[in-house]
Amino acid sequence: MLRLASKRVLGLATRDGQSVSRPAQAVLPRFYHENVIDHYNNPRNVGSFDKNDPTIGTGLVGAPACGDVMKLQIKVDEKSGQIVDARFKTFGCGSAIASSSVATEWVKGKQMQEVLTIKNTEIAKHLSLPPVKLHCSMLAEDAIKAAVKDYEAKRSKGTIPEAAPVEKAADA
Repeated sequence: MLRLASKRVLGLATRDGQSVSRPAQAVLPRFYHENVIDHYNNPRNVGSFDKNDPTIGTGLVGAPACGDVMKLQIKVDEKSGQIVDARFKTFGCGSAIASSSVATEWVKGKQMQEVLTIKNTEIAKHLSLPPVKLHCSMLAEDAIKAAVKDYEAKRSKGTIPEAAPVEKAADA
C-alpha cells in the first residue's frame, strides 16, 4: 500500500495501480548542485598513502549524527613545506564525497599554514551546499586540520630520533 502511494506521489503509477513508464529522474527535481554531481561522479584524488611515511599527514574525522567518515591525507615536501599531493577516502553521502574531493584539489600546491585558512564556508559556497549538508564541508575543513596536525606531530617526533644518530656519527 505504501509503495503504491509513494509511486502515485512520484507520478510513477496511476490511481488504479498501473505503472507509468516514466523515469524517476524526469519527475524528481535535482537536489544537488552541478559541482557536487561533478565531484561525486568524477571524484579527484581518491585513494590513500602509507600512513607510516613521515612525509604523510593523515586526518580521520567523522560525524556521528549522519555516519559520514572522511580520511584525508597530505604528502608534504619536507624541504619546502609545500603539499605536493593529497588523497581521500570517504564513506558518506554525495556532499561528503564532493567536499573531500574539493578539499584535496584545494590543498595541493599550498604551504602548510596556507591550507589552514581554508574554511568550510568556502567549500560549501563552491559546491552550493544546502544548510542541511553544511556538516559535510565542516568535515572537510576538520580533516585538513587533522592531517596538518598529524604531519606536524610526526615531524616533531621524527627530528629527535634522527638527531641522535647524527650526533653519534659526529662523535665517532
